[in-house]
Amino acid sequence: MTLSYDGSRYYGWEHQPGTEMTIQGKLENVLNRMQGLSEKEGVTVIGAGRTDAGVHARAMVCNVLLDTEKSPEEIQAYMNEYLPDDISVNDVRIAADRFHSRFKAKGKTYRYTLWYGKGKPVFDRRYVTVLEKKPDLDLMREAAGNMTGMHDYKAFCGNPKMKKSTVRVVDTINIEESGSYIRLYFHGNGFLQNMVRIMTGTLISVGFGEISPRDIEGIIDSKERKNAGPTAAPQGLCLMKVDY
Repeated sequence: MTLSYDGSRYYGWEHQPGTEMTIQGKLENVLNRMQGLSEKEGVTVIGAGRTDAGVHARAMVCNVLLDTEKSPEEIQAYMNEYLPDDISVNDVRIAADRFHSRFKAKGKTYRYTLWYGKGKPVFDRRYVTVLEKKPDLDLMREAAGNMTGMHDYKAFCGNPKMKKSTVRVVDTINIEESGSYIRLYFHGNGFLQNMVRIMTGTLISVGFGEISPRDIEGIIDSKERKNAGPTAAPQGLCLMKVDY
């Protein structure tokens, strides 16, 4: 399945104790209802990534094993009828038996949106991070170039107890300006917890002269989270595409 969702109301993709307000939980509830299953008997929906609380997606991919006679089109129609209006199932298709939305993914594209200006982005306020003034985009682009490549990105990981490898490939970081909007596009083979938000926060700090573009290499080499910039707010982040 390919989904779009507005993450504003949700505590992220993954199940969280004490709340039903997760994307995964909403999907599983509807699919269990469709098949007449209890929560204990219920299905498990596997997502291509685990977006944080407040983060959005335009094309999240997920997979699930269903026991149903409904066609993919009927499954899609059923889910869109019973899911909340801020979650849309855009495509349903039968996958190969060994398909896994997370392990088979070859790359992901995230977009982070910033806004600056004298007014307020009233209609986009849940999807942008507002800056007090315009940062220096040339400095940010220089720093972004120093962030790309194959590196150990432990300094940009929000999980201090991460035991698995923190080496990733970030092949492009593009920064585009359109009016009062600044959009940062990140593409890589995978991202660590909070990684895009920490990279964004670091680039914002560069844009405001708090960190030098020349410092990026040292931050990466240090593997210390404390040396990178702050974690940017969640609402500006959106998963745009998953590559297979």
